[in-house]
Amino acid sequence: MSQEHHLQLNPRKTLFYRAVALLIRSLAAVFFRPSVRGRENIPSSGAVLVAPIHRSNLDFAFTLFISPRKVFFMAKDSLFTVPLLGPALIQLGAFPVTRGSADREALRSAQEVLEAGHALILFPEGTRKYGPHVEPLHDGAMFIAARTGATVVPVGIAGTDRALPDGAKFPRPVKVHVVVGAPIAPLEYQGRPSRTAITHKTEELRHALEAAYRASLSS
Repeated sequence: MSQEHHLQLNPRKTLFYRAVALLIRSLAAVFFRPSVRGRENIPSSGAVLVAPIHRSNLDFAFTLFISPRKVFFMAKDSLFTVPLLGPALIQLGAFPVTRGSADREALRSAQEVLEAGHALILFPEGTRKYGPHVEPLHDGAMFIAARTGATVVPVGIAGTDRALPDGAKFPRPVKVHVVVGAPIAPLEYQGRPSRTAITHKTEELRHALEAAYRASLSS
């Protein structure tokens, strides 16, 4: 089944979407008592790429509902074959990605989301990392932002690495702090963006993401 079949660019929040959002927020309030600063930094309209830090599998849950907008995101392709779960992910704004390879279809879907003026979650570190510093990022986030004119918003999330560390089966009750950094304008270019220019914008994102992460750690 093609990946395009899964992508549904519907910005409307269905009753199911609202119910899941309420459930996640309720569970988070009980177990993690999250604080969120900088929600206003996510534009209320237009293409925006939300770029969170990635230290735990819980990061996604704290990113999905920090904006009143419906956001779209990639999810592991095998999840879409699970009965009930697959359709649920589609309702939440997910589209599949094949991990461990350069999934061109997933990148095209991501670009399609932004070209339609929606919000997209994309972890610029790629996979989970460790430690208080942000290592060099993949160029993919800023490349897609340049091609679509999307604003990029860095998001720092502190506490999830202790709430659900690598290898843990169940989360621990740890307070989580989320800091949404200032938006970064996309690269302006004529013709085709150069790799050097994309690399410079990626480094700008790295510094902004580390600043947001440090702010969340000190909250």
